[in-house]
Amino acid sequence: MAISRPRGTGDILPGEIHKWHYLEDTFREVCREYKYEEIRTPIFEHTELFERGVGDTTDIVEKEMYTFLDRGKRSITLRPEGTAAAVRAYLENKLSAGPQPVKLYYTGPMFRYDRPQAGRFRQFHQVGVEVFGSRDPGLDAEVMAMAMDYYARLGLKELELRINSVGCPQCRPVLGERLLEFFRPSLEELCTNCQGRYQRNPLRILDCKSSRCGELSVGAPTTLDCLCNGCAGHFAKVKGYLDLLNISYSVDSRLVRGLDYYTHTAFEIMATDIGAQSSIGGGGRYDGLMEACGGPPTPGIGYALGMERIILTMESQGIAFPEQRLIDAFVVSVDPGAEMKAFEIVFMLRKNGLGADKDHMGRSLKAQMKYAGKLNPRYTVLLGSDELARGTAGLKDMASGVQEEVPLSGLVQRIKG
Repeated sequence: MAISRPRGTGDILPGEIHKWHYLEDTFREVCREYKYEEIRTPIFEHTELFERGVGDTTDIVEKEMYTFLDRGKRSITLRPEGTAAAVRAYLENKLSAGPQPVKLYYTGPMFRYDRPQAGRFRQFHQVGVEVFGSRDPGLDAEVMAMAMDYYARLGLKELELRINSVGCPQCRPVLGERLLEFFRPSLEELCTNCQGRYQRNPLRILDCKSSRCGELSVGAPTTLDCLCNGCAGHFAKVKGYLDLLNISYSVDSRLVRGLDYYTHTAFEIMATDIGAQSSIGGGGRYDGLMEACGGPPTPGIGYALGMERIILTMESQGIAFPEQRLIDAFVVSVDPGAEMKAFEIVFMLRKNGLGADKDHMGRSLKAQMKYAGKLNPRYTVLLGSDELARGTAGLKDMASGVQEEVPLSGLVQRIKG
């Protein structure tokens, strides 16, 4: 029996990879314009980084991490998200010594043990940004505007930006006490996870996916009910900047996100037409995360966007991806006498920066032309004994169907146009 891929993973095949390249290239262009620089961190980290950074009461740490002991008996975890790793890299490489703020972006796979469904995988891919070193509420608005700008360039429509303030270490304990009081009469009715969260982090109950816990939390105190003056002022400025940019948003007082490190601003971007997994990205401010990871107090804000869900949303909305073109020219051997020269020309075109290929299956002339059509080259180069004798080749424009005879010495220049 053939070995199959692990559940919750997927193969990105040649016929699909151009979609991923398009998303990644567009994201890199947006990051360049917003002055964000790329960072690449290891796919696995010490487990303690995520326990301290993500939070030991989160679903990620409690139920979803891929954790194992390596041969040195060290606990290692495949990264479930990108922020904690970026924080660790910022601290370890002393990026605080350079100009602030430090604006970073990343792309790559993440890993969470979760129930696979449409838009949710155990190995999934994200693009994201992190900004370290500034508490400016304008940066909160910038990262949200940047994410919405990226989606707009992809052609996505009917997206909803939801925002909230989750407070800070000064005002969040007030909310915690009110939540303890609110949920005390129904504690036994909460799910097992939320009964554990009740004492450790009652705010996490508001993020529970259980329908029963959702019913029991109706009318519960929200973060906005308990904000201190500083947090309220920060949130007001964030909204002011978004209004200035004419970015539509709604305030969702129950939005807390799924990670413990958020402070002040939290946001989520929703697509209404991809089913239950309607969130296609989100993020927020995490001014206490550096300290949790062993560094000095350093503010930060960022977001992560799920690539699988972006592709799902684009397909659901009928948005066409740019046409995939694998090669510039396909060289066809009209007869066996031209086979060696065709091979030589393919490599000559490649050395001049052109994508080129030829048949390697012994196909007939008709079959070669049919195969060339599947590769969608800009041109087909037809080479036979007669053309060789004249030092020329037939050059067919595959879009217009027009064919002309060109000297071999001018073939590269003619294809480059």
